[in-house]
Amino acid sequence: MLEIKAVKESNVEEFIKQKEKNPNECQLMWLGQAGFLFKFNKKMLIIDPYLSNFLAKKYRNQLFPHIRLMDPPILPNQIYHLEYFLSTHAHTDHMDPETIGPIVQNNPECKFLVPSAVIKEAISRGISNEKIIPMNAHQRINLDDLISISAIPAAHESLKLDSNGKHFFLGYLFHFDDFNVYHSGDCVPYKELEQILGEYDIHVALLPINGRDEYRLTHGIAGNFHANEVLNLCSRLKIKSLLVHHFGMFAYNTVSDDVLSKLVHSRSETLEVIIPKIGIVYQLNNEI
Repeated sequence: MLEIKAVKESNVEEFIKQKEKNPNECQLMWLGQAGFLFKFNKKMLIIDPYLSNFLAKKYRNQLFPHIRLMDPPILPNQIYHLEYFLSTHAHTDHMDPETIGPIVQNNPECKFLVPSAVIKEAISRGISNEKIIPMNAHQRINLDDLISISAIPAAHESLKLDSNGKHFFLGYLFHFDDFNVYHSGDCVPYKELEQILGEYDIHVALLPINGRDEYRLTHGIAGNFHANEVLNLCSRLKIKSLLVHHFGMFAYNTVSDDVLSKLVHSRSETLEVIIPKIGIVYQLNNEI
């Protein structure tokens, strides 16, 4: 059986510098919001990092001011040795120009996986076209002999496609050798989701829990899974480990301590629920 567990405390800069004792063990750190950093097979990948105050400046004096509730665990210009950067969609807390710029400069070999529908937006935020690997739903690419990525449609309140049938919102499945990690991106339940995911043996799910409501939606804030929907999805798909995210960043778009407490108490013999903490390294282990 595969499990995910906290193995040590570390700041992100130290984690980046450390050489893996066993490259075939997958380790990850939460960066806040939907951001995660992965290490596996001597490669480092990052997904949806928001490591600046870009949104606070953009929405200053607005209804939702986007003031950070947590400091960035690392500055973008401190990130080196990065092979792959994945964006699930173009919202700025997932494709942040002030995070992308320094990463592009300090990681000249890094490739950027972005939805095909938002390539022009990615280029406008500092990614050169030759560094982009375009992704669309139901596409799978190999990064090396042990790592591949599958793209899954995501419904950020709804599925959205361009005139060429390219999805604006994606989730990604990380295939690390013989185990699979699902990052949904920003997503709500939709009709085909369970059928699509049921084709994979998902060991760990990284899912948002900030929910959605009509008030936020009418003011331009598209929502995500509610906490109970995340639990139901894992139960129906028999996913063994859940690590939740997309909370604790913005006051208008987070969850209460009560919701987090209920998630912790929903742990069972069939589902491990992890409320991630900044500065903790989590590791995937195969347990007999």
